[in-house]
Amino acid sequence: MKFTRLSGLLAGSMALALVVGACGGGSTPAPSSGGGTGEKPYIAIVSKGSQHQFWQAVQKGATDEAAAKGATITYEGPASESEVDKQLTMLRTALDKKPKAICFAALDSKAAGSLLQTAKDAGIPVVGFDSGVDSDIPVTTVSTDNIAAAGEAADQMAKLIGDSGQVAVIVHDQTSQTGKTRRDGFVTRMKEKHPNIEVVAIEYGAGDPVKSADFAKAIMTKYPDLKGFFGANEGSAKGVLNALKETGKEGKIVAIGYDSGEQQINAIKSGVMAGAITQNPVGIGAKCVDAALDAIAGKTLPKNIDTGYYWYDKTNIDNPEIQAVLYQ
Repeated sequence: MKFTRLSGLLAGSMALALVVGACGGGSTPAPSSGGGTGEKPYIAIVSKGSQHQFWQAVQKGATDEAAAKGATITYEGPASESEVDKQLTMLRTALDKKPKAICFAALDSKAAGSLLQTAKDAGIPVVGFDSGVDSDIPVTTVSTDNIAAAGEAADQMAKLIGDSGQVAVIVHDQTSQTGKTRRDGFVTRMKEKHPNIEVVAIEYGAGDPVKSADFAKAIMTKYPDLKGFFGANEGSAKGVLNALKETGKEGKIVAIGYDSGEQQINAIKSGVMAGAITQNPVGIGAKCVDAALDAIAGKTLPKNIDTGYYWYDKTNIDNPEIQAVLYQ
């Protein structure tokens, strides 16, 4: 199978950072350095959530890189990717700690505007990661090219279903840039290159496997001739897999996912899921810290830092380059 090579190197195995917030709800305490006034620069990282293995892999990348580069970090995110208000509270708390830089993965691309302005006014550089914002305040955004990656998923789907028929998409949300770009990348590629394939439904399951499964089952009931599902993040893909199992349609409808995690990896190895796009979550975390340190040093950064992606299926899942970017 064709795959796209990562644009950057993975972070190596390194010691844990001295300070890392728990990957869950609630704000973590500020480091004893007083927000970066000591020898080690303090970087506050506010993630989208904690429930998926993807975010735990991002945290590992950030933690290891901070330890290697002599930085102190906190890492936190809401318990659910639907908790926009909770994330904004975390961002506000992070600003109060007076970090040297902030890394922020927005659940809502518009909601954090005033807080980002507060950061700018305080001279705190903001690095976006995973999902950008509708603002020119971030000095860079570290992320996968989700348009290209979702387009690859569409091409693979077309190949697997004979380039014709009905397919559906389960997306985590329609407020974050990752939700919008993965949806649009898939749908646009189908329209442009695969006109005989109809995207009959797009639903938003908040990255929750239960909600996503309910949507998938409803879609299968409404469209009995459905040939394929694209789950646009880990939780969405899990929901699709659960729905296929519960309805007895495993192997009858092509399932393609995004990210990895134990359930998807096992499903691909067994043939229940045809394949998936994997990002480089450890690399995202590492490059986020690197970009923050560069910003603190006053360096000019590109608008976007592409961390790459791979298409993987049972034919290449055991390749070393694929194994290096899977997480479970």
